Amino acid sequence: MTTQPTAAPEPWRDAAADPADRVRALMDRMSLREKLAQLYGVWVGIDSGGEMAPHQHDFVDADVDLDDLVRHGIGQLTRVFGTRPVDPLVGAHSLARRQRQIVSSNRFGIPAVVHEECLTGLAAWQATIYPAPLSWGATFDPDLVRRMAARIGRTMHTLGVHQGLAPVLDVARDLRWGRVEETIGEDPYLVGTIGSAYVAGLESAGVIATLKHFVGYSASRAGRNLAPVSAGPREIADVLLPPFELALRAGARSVMNTYTDIDGVPGAADPALLTELLRDTYGFTGTVVSDYFSVAFLHRLHGVAAGRGDAAGQALTAGIDVELPTMDCYGEPLLAAVEGGAVDAAAVDRALERVLRQKCELGLLDAGWAPEVPEAIDLDDAESRALAREVAEKSVVLLHNDGTLPLSPGASIAVVGPRADTPGAMLGCYSFPLHVGVHHPDVPFGVSVPTVAEALRSTFEVTYALGCPVTGGDDAGIAEAVAACEDASVCVAVLGDRAGLFGGGTSGEGCDTSDLRLPGRQEELLEALLATGKPVVVILLSGRPYELSRQLPRLAAVVCGFYPGEEGAGALADVLTGRVDPSGRLPVSFPRAGASQPSTYLSAPLGRRSEVSTVDPTALFPFGHGLSYRPATWVDVSATGSLWPTDGVCRVRVTLRNDHDRATTEVVQVYLHDPVAEVARPERQLIAARRVVLAPGETSVLDIGLHADLTSYTGRAGGRVVDPGDVELRVGTSSEAIVTTLHCTLTGPRRSVGFDRVLAPEFGA
Repeated sequence: MTTQPTAAPEPWRDAAADPADRVRALMDRMSLREKLAQLYGVWVGIDSGGEMAPHQHDFVDADVDLDDLVRHGIGQLTRVFGTRPVDPLVGAHSLARRQRQIVSSNRFGIPAVVHEECLTGLAAWQATIYPAPLSWGATFDPDLVRRMAARIGRTMHTLGVHQGLAPVLDVARDLRWGRVEETIGEDPYLVGTIGSAYVAGLESAGVIATLKHFVGYSASRAGRNLAPVSAGPREIADVLLPPFELALRAGARSVMNTYTDIDGVPGAADPALLTELLRDTYGFTGTVVSDYFSVAFLHRLHGVAAGRGDAAGQALTAGIDVELPTMDCYGEPLLAAVEGGAVDAAAVDRALERVLRQKCELGLLDAGWAPEVPEAIDLDDAESRALAREVAEKSVVLLHNDGTLPLSPGASIAVVGPRADTPGAMLGCYSFPLHVGVHHPDVPFGVSVPTVAEALRSTFEVTYALGCPVTGGDDAGIAEAVAACEDASVCVAVLGDRAGLFGGGTSGEGCDTSDLRLPGRQEELLEALLATGKPVVVILLSGRPYELSRQLPRLAAVVCGFYPGEEGAGALADVLTGRVDPSGRLPVSFPRAGASQPSTYLSAPLGRRSEVSTVDPTALFPFGHGLSYRPATWVDVSATGSLWPTDGVCRVRVTLRNDHDRATTEVVQVYLHDPVAEVARPERQLIAARRVVLAPGETSVLDIGLHADLTSYTGRAGGRVVDPGDVELRVGTSSEAIVTTLHCTLTGPRRSVGFDRVLAPEFGA
């Protein structure tokens, strides 16, 4: 009797083997066409509706034959759930069928990585819509953001999604830019710390976090989307890069390039950024994916490539491993360029090794891998909504209050304004209803999104009038709003933005503005309401700060919510009634009258700048500002020693007490002032923040460690060496003034670039 020898398992299927050996064994067997197939995405349904990416419909290829493509494999599937409204369970089964087709059709059984947008939660129909990133920053609460991201990641993992295109780590530089709503704020430390928390949460669920946009996108000229960037090496090293470095330390496994160019070099073709800095300096080993169509833009928009093959060669050589969302350049054009000798095949292998290693990490190359589909799916369960509510509540910022808030029980309220009674007022441009659903008007939102008017009706007698739309309107509408105030004790005016894409809104991608006055006739409406003599409370629902200084002295109160998500209306109503004490702090500054963009130190005589903001030294409401109904009492602030060694830790001790009969929240903020460099950078820079909740009568002592890494970093600029000297630690809250200033002496030489990289790892601990 003879037995047939058992076939040896394919070496790349062995989960116990070294990943490098697995990847090499697979690469050695692949043809060039099969290798390239792993380096691009396929977007099924790219032509299904409206534009969700810049120039999307310029790239629709009716000749793409998916059945033919899968013979060679597919690197990524683009937005299976985020292209059109699809029932989640139906979508999960459809994705599983597609993956089985891909696996069975290519020689090596390699499935595709599936990516989706997840900036305000998973961008899928019926999925929970969390507050927008500016609201994350306003919470000053990394742990909360980490929990939110972990829940988003678990939802994605359940559906079979492997990669999320978030967080955005661009530091807001010009408030006219439409994508300010997608940023976490204007301070690099806040952006880096909150963004790192999001990364840690998403990655904890086994989903790849993608940092974007590396680097400089938010510093475009005049705040225009896709415009060139004129930032110098110090600004890039000190302001724009630190959030990415912090998030890479937190475990992010993917990076997305910027659309823009810096000094004439597009990010998609810059090896100094994507290879020398990102990989050689930062030690990044994950994948770099292109922002949508940015490889093709090297030819079509930037004009630095002779054609699609040249664009592919430049991007691949610079360090872009995967072309998203389609195979416009990394398909046939790159194949021809490699076969013709214009592009080195070694560059293909370099990218392929990274892609396959990541598929190894995800378990996609393991023997027996198969897509899994749950029996039932609820993407907006009670726990998710409760978490969305918690984020919303902690992100609401009380900017101004003359004592009118909280509103008295039984008050009659006139609720007016373009954002008062529309669910979309709560949502940012990357939420599914406004990003995708807007192109399918007959399809419902998929989740319940109450409005401010609805939330207030549960407590007060409410009279509603529109007044005017976000843009446009007429005198009759404004007169109707004024009439609604006649019998009311308080007027609540809900103003702000309409989020949208590419001119479809007043905020969002491709929706930049020329000034920071309220859109349309909203300021005119506000003036008419103030003329009634009734107390006017403004709720601002927006994606950017607006200039309110002309009305502020006459307003009873101002409350701000940066697109607070599906539970935002309830959170705002609870703040107005006092059921929730406002505890959010501004992640961006509010400008004064006449400001069309943040000011600079040139706006005041040298040495006489205000000390209120990291970006705008003349802000109406500065970064970090936020009022409370029950502020904590600051008992004492001290530092442990007057020396701050470059290899050591300076500690700040803060004692707080709650003298009220209800719990209160304080956000302790520590800012750095370097007198030597005060002309070259903002007066104040956040280096630590701690959010603390105090029970009635409780006293809490916070011990905040500040680690100064002052000599090890040179960045791309190098920096000048300056003599040691005093630095000021300004500790307190920006609500009215810094509580105290402490002086510490630095020891040893330091570099001007890198002095800004003072890290406080205890932020949020």
